[in-house]
Amino acid sequence: MAWIKTIEEADAASELREVYAAVRTARGHIANIFKAQSATPRALRAHLDLYRTLMFGPSPLSRREREMIAVAVSTANHCHY
Repeated sequence: MAWIKTIEEADAASELREVYAAVRTARGHIANIFKAQSATPRALRAHLDLYRTLMFGPSPLSRREREMIAVAVSTANHCHY
């Protein structure tokens, strides 16, 4: 859980509601990592665009290799994401 004020899905307005809807459609829920950015929906949308580009965009690395790198970095940072 974040130590900063977050906006729950039920309380989201306009742009944040749209971003949350896209996340829910893709993932089935809104993870705390996304809620932590809820005060700035534009930044959250940019985060999601960056993630999609890094994980699914053209690259010399396979999807599997990208996931392995993400797991290794998260482990090194003691982060379950």
